[in-house]
Amino acid sequence: MIREQVHRAANGLLMLVVLVLGSLLTLAIVLGGADRGQPLQVIVGLLLLAATVFCFRGLFVIQPNEAVVLTLFGNYVGSVKQDGFWWANPFSRRARLSLRVRNFETAKLKVNDAHSNPIEIGAIVVWKVVETAEAVFEVDNYEEYVRIQSESALRTLAQRYPYDGQGGDAVALSTHTDEVSLDLLGALHERLRRAGVDVTEARISHLAYAPEIAAAMLQRQQAGAIVAARRQIVEGAVGMVEDALQRLSAQRVVELDEERKAAMVSNLLVVLCGDRAAQPVVNTGTLYQ
Repeated sequence: MIREQVHRAANGLLMLVVLVLGSLLTLAIVLGGADRGQPLQVIVGLLLLAATVFCFRGLFVIQPNEAVVLTLFGNYVGSVKQDGFWWANPFSRRARLSLRVRNFETAKLKVNDAHSNPIEIGAIVVWKVVETAEAVFEVDNYEEYVRIQSESALRTLAQRYPYDGQGGDAVALSTHTDEVSLDLLGALHERLRRAGVDVTEARISHLAYAPEIAAAMLQRQQAGAIVAARRQIVEGAVGMVEDALQRLSAQRVVELDEERKAAMVSNLLVVLCGDRAAQPVVNTGTLYQ
């Protein structure tokens, strides 16, 4: 693996002054040879002038949060990350990379979750290049590599978790967003570090059941919500009945035998757990008549 190394480029402004003076000097040599009728001096002056002009090709500018990777005859020379005006060997090839923070949203992928339910999922990935040599030489196109590997990691993540935990404590895509995002971030770090890319954030941006099962899953979620609400109502009603019996017994408001207690419990549960308002009934008799 090729590791990044810093290249100490020459000051571009200083080299510009040197090259301009060199061009004027060589031009004077050419003109002097022409005046004196010395063709050899003219030829040498022209060659020097051409070499000096060619050296202007080594000048380049680096903007803030930008880097230039230099290669010379197929060999990696180094990377220049410092913004400014620089000069390097004019024979070297330069590849520019942006070091700015970038983000993109993956396509809406259709995959099966851990329970084999088809779902649609998408994510937003925030990333930047930190190792310029690896980004240029280790992968063919680092931007395309980031996109494909991000979608692959997202598919793997979706297949490892269920869409809905169904009331349990298991990690689910729809209920444990922080845990799922942290797992996705770790997977992307592992996949993209060989391309010199650092992922700063990864979060689920779209999550839904596939259209063909969305209606059925919505009914299941509604049924689960109804059951959970009923369970909470029953637990509260039982607590209220128990508290009522204890207070009646402690304050000796009325003495109830087991059969009357059972009737009272039944009536209270009907009133507390019913969907509709209770209809009062005046009982002119007793429980036994």
